[in-house]
Amino acid sequence: MADENVAILYRMILPDHTCPFGVRAKEMLEEAGFEVDDRILASREEVDAFEEEQGVDTTPQVFIDGERIGGSDDLGRYLAA
Repeated sequence: MADENVAILYRMILPDHTCPFGVRAKEMLEEAGFEVDDRILASREEVDAFEEEQGVDTTPQVFIDGERIGGSDDLGRYLAA
């Protein structure tokens, strides 16, 4: 049985750039009481491979209970529902 209070967050933290949308997504999840499995994409190659694998154009991407919620804007709508 999946734990609904755990969220998997894929976000970009490169040596010269931390994605502010990933930071915000992590904050929103923690404020909502989720335990965050924070998966850092630490190179442009990792980011590109993840986006291609998932069929998405941006990070961060949030998954809750096996479902892809989407990015930080999608997460905001999900949490507001």
